[in-house]
Parts: sequence; C-alpha cells; structure tokens
Amino acid sequence: MDFDFSLIKLDELLRSFWAAMPGILLALFVFVVFYIFARAIGWAIRRTTERRGRGRNLGIVVGRLGQGAVLLVGLLVALSVALPTFQPGDVVQLLGIGSVAIGFAFRDILQNFLAGILLLLTQPFKIGDQIIAGDHEGTVEDIQTRATFILTYDGRRIVIPNATLFTEKVIVNTAFEQRRMEYDFGIGYGDNVEAAKEVILEAIRGAGEVSAEPPPEVLVMELGPSSVQLRARWWIRPPRRADALDARDRVLQAVKQQLDKHGIDLPFPTRQILFHDQTEETDGDRARQREGWPAAPEGEAPEARTVARAVSKLAQANSEDRCSGKGKENSR
Repeated sequence: MDFDFSLIKLDELLRSFWAAMPGILLALFVFVVFYIFARAIGWAIRRTTERRGRGRNLGIVVGRLGQGAVLLVGLLVALSVALPTFQPGDVVQLLGIGSVAIGFAFRDILQNFLAGILLLLTQPFKIGDQIIAGDHEGTVEDIQTRATFILTYDGRRIVIPNATLFTEKVIVNTAFEQRRMEYDFGIGYGDNVEAAKEVILEAIRGAGEVSAEPPPEVLVMELGPSSVQLRARWWIRPPRRADALDARDRVLQAVKQQLDKHGIDLPFPTRQILFHDQTEETDGDRARQREGWPAAPEGEAPEARTVARAVSKLAQANSEDRCSGKGKENSR
C-alpha cells in the first residue's frame, strides 16, 4: 500500500514538473537575456569612465554594481515567470525587515564598502601610485570595494581596509610630476661657505636626473659643533621611489667628488673631554678651575693635571713599584 502511494506521489511530482517546464524554460531565457544586458551595461560603464579620464578601477567597480543591479532585477523577473505564486514585493519586504540586523552584523563590511566607493569617486590616489599609509609604503596594486592592495618595495603584498585609508592620513608620493629631495652636508669652519655652495650646486646640476626647473639650491641651515651645515635641495622627475634613489646616489657621489677636488673639508664630529681639575697652567686663575669640584681653600690653588703629566706620574709610580720589588727579591 505504501509503495503504491509513493508511486502516486512521484507521478504527481513528475506531472507538476513537466507542467512547469515551459515556465522554467521561459524563466531561464529571461534570465539569460538580463545577463547579457547586464554584461553590456557593465562594459558600457567601464568604457564611459575610461573615456572621461576616470580611474580604470572606478569603471570596474561601478560597472560591477550596475551589472549586479540588472542581474538582481532579472532574477526577480525570472522567478515571477517560473513561479506564478512568487511576489517580488515579499522579497523586498523581507529585505526591509532584515536590513537593520544585516547592518549590525556586517557593519565593518558595509563601512569598508562605502569607504571604497568614496575613494574610487574622489580618487585621492589611483592604481600605480606610490603611497605611505601608516607604517606601510608601496605601490597601489588594486583598489577594491572592501580593501586596497599595496605592493611593498621588497615584494610583499599588504591588504589595507578602505575605511582605514579613508579616515587615516595617506601620503601620495607620486601625486605630482616632480618631487623635491634634500640632504645636509657639513663643511669645516675654515672653508669658504660661498665657494662650497657653488661647488655643491655645480655637482648637482651635472649629476643627471635632476630637474632644471625649479633650480637646485643650497642653504646654510646651522652652525654645528664641528661643522657648518649646508642643506642641498633639488627636484626630480618622475617622482617614483627607484628614480629618487638613483638621483640621490648620483648627487651624493658627485658632491663628494667635487668637494674633495676643491679641497673642501667634510669634518668628522669632534668631542672635547675634560677630566676633573684637568686644566693648563696658562688658563688663568687656578683656584677657580676645578670643573665641578668644591672651591679650593683660599691661597691653595690646585696643581694643574694634564694628560701628559698624569701619564708621566703613572709611569714613574710603576717604575718605583718595580724597583721596590727588585729590592725585596735581593734582600731575600
């Protein structure tokens, strides 16, 4: 009896399937038509954005959004054709009720998505730009709706959420055609400052990969403890990382060679170390030169203790110790 009932149910299902087959085929045809139309819409949006000079990735994202919207409409229409009892309004109502829960559950995803759309619309940077975002630096490899992919200079990929890039500080090194570079040189106090500036400028101009406009310049920045600090500034084009390193290498090498050629000193940092009560006898009032020691009693000036005199006394003491040691051995 159960077997006959199962056969009857199977027969009813097959009859229902064959009865709904024309509607299913028609629904598939409608969905294919909407799919082709969606692909055409996405292609048209990408071509339009490229012709108007917008970013390539912006066209891809907007095209995908338009394509997805058309596919969603096509899916609803296909379901209505295949299932006559299906009402698109029920789906819209269900989405409206669940939108609050979805918003809380996917808050970070939606935040990154909206930030990605705004980044693509405002375009503070584009694919191929070299940026610094926080502790990360590299070339923008891809900008998606959720995150941005950065290729570092050492060959690693960093995925940064778009919300972080939208709210945090981002430095775009390739935003303009030129970039200024600078380096500090220290020359000796006995060297002619104007002559040193001319030598450095001549070396920079002949280094290559340096822009003529704006022209390079050399400024006196500081009178340091052991040198006069000169800051050289020059512009390069294009402003990419590799070009900046090449230009820096050429400029520093050229400046070093020219300074050596003209006999201009690049002094090492110097330090002067004074021991307690170490002064020369010709320095003045001996009673007031004790470098941190208490003042000497009146009429009692400390004896000058130079390094040479201290070494001499140490050698004399060692000699006396050796002599006394020999005397003890002889007495034995």
